Amino acid sequence: MDVQTRRRSIEKYKDGFRAVSEALQGATDKELDARPAPGKWSAREIVHHLADSEMTSAIRLRRLITEDRPVIQGYDQDEYARRLYYQRPIQASLDAFRAARETTAHLLERMTEAEWAREGTHSESGRYTVERWLEIYADHAHNHAEQIRRARAAAR
Repeated sequence: MDVQTRRRSIEKYKDGFRAVSEALQGATDKELDARPAPGKWSAREIVHHLADSEMTSAIRLRRLITEDRPVIQGYDQDEYARRLYYQRPIQASLDAFRAARETTAHLLERMTEAEWAREGTHSESGRYTVERWLEIYADHAHNHAEQIRRARAAAR
């Protein structure tokens, strides 16, 4: 990844919370709980997933930076949704998502070339680099913001 692509990806990562917040603007409980299709997540579940994913991703990046070739453990996001009470209110999860993303963005802004070159192994996908981490999470919130819009539209 060249420096300009990295910079654009960091900016997109930093913009993720805004995109999700905008997608949730004015949402009613009916809209938060609507499913766009059977088996698809509601907007409420997506928000809780974003918080859990963001906290997990923040630790992943920190491990990649501070440990030599760490093993990054995958997790079952559907099991999280089943067991972690994804029907609860969303505000605390939005706060966790925002804070994890903001503190991680501060790291991304300061990382050295040597830190960008670090890597580990993902338990499910193999080689896992810091740059791959950024590619995934720069898009993650934006993709879910679009899912939130679709889920809310299902309630209307």
